[in-house]
Amino acid sequence: MNKTALITGATRGIGKQIALTLAQNGYDIAINYRTENDALKETKKQIEEKGVKCLTVQGDVSNFEDCEKFVKEIIEEYGKIDVLVNNAGITKDTLLMRMKKEDFEDVIDTNLVGTFNVTKNVISHMMKARSGRIINISSVVGVAGNAGQTNYSASKAGIIGFTKSLAKEVASRGILVNAVAPGFIETGMTDVLKEEIKEEIAKSIPLKRIGTTQDVANLVKFLAGEDSTYITGQVINVDGGMIM
Repeated sequence: MNKTALITGATRGIGKQIALTLAQNGYDIAINYRTENDALKETKKQIEEKGVKCLTVQGDVSNFEDCEKFVKEIIEEYGKIDVLVNNAGITKDTLLMRMKKEDFEDVIDTNLVGTFNVTKNVISHMMKARSGRIINISSVVGVAGNAGQTNYSASKAGIIGFTKSLAKEVASRGILVNAVAPGFIETGMTDVLKEEIKEEIAKSIPLKRIGTTQDVANLVKFLAGEDSTYITGQVINVDGGMIM
């Protein structure tokens, strides 16, 4: 019987690559989305082409009742959730002097409260199974901070504290909880940047290149698999040495 993985915010970018990589490794996939779109259909098709099941479940991670509903749907369909990847996130970057209260609250609600909402609804099933992997996508800005991202940095730093505390709570039940902190990764969000800006960024990274979504997905695959059974409560940067 295949293991199952729920990835939030998986229609594009890092989340999509994680879903495809786990599917390639034989996991049945559940992807959560907020609004139906062509990207969702394409992702589902690509996952199913790898010979595994793909369930798409609608819901806003910042809404607790939505999370309760879609986790129930997944359990009814698959009977279990072996791996949870909390990836859904948004940015609303600006300097604090200009930041609206809603810009701060929206980012915290999706990124941090969303991580709580989904995990809270999944954790009891993992506790009963006495096994599970929870992998939270944080960011290097949650570790080091970044001007113009007080809201995003706070949400990602919160995820780190959440990860470490939960890891201590559930370790005795065989559940491993870790955080992945990507650095500068090539995604649709970075495609809008001019080439010369990207080149400057690459020069500032010790490995002299911008990361790929596959770099992040490879680490998630490792943390979800059987080679990481003695790793919990960790924050692992995937950043080419950007912060060390």
